[in-house]
Amino acid sequence: MPVQDMANDAIEKIEEVTGLDPTMATIALIVLVVLAVFIFTKPLRFMIKVAINTVVGIVAMVLINKYGAQYGLNIDVTWFSAGVTGILGIPGVALLLVLKWMGLM
Repeated sequence: MPVQDMANDAIEKIEEVTGLDPTMATIALIVLVVLAVFIFTKPLRFMIKVAINTVVGIVAMVLINKYGAQYGLNIDVTWFSAGVTGILGIPGVALLLVLKWMGLM
């Protein structure tokens, strides 16, 4: 179904339900779409940020495990460590190293 047909159907439904003329129904549809975009973009940005932080953190953990082994540094890649690095990023990796050093992990 082309986008134009979907928009026309939505405008017709708005006209039926609200009794608005086509111009007002179109404006109402545009306002609804803009509101939906504003409502859903913030959580989407947060999820993208968490995904990027997780990838960067896991890469950092893998590098620490590979090159830090000779110094006794290692971080197990678990759901907990992925969550910490996903939320905090590189500072999360530092937190995991401190927790490991303190014997809490």
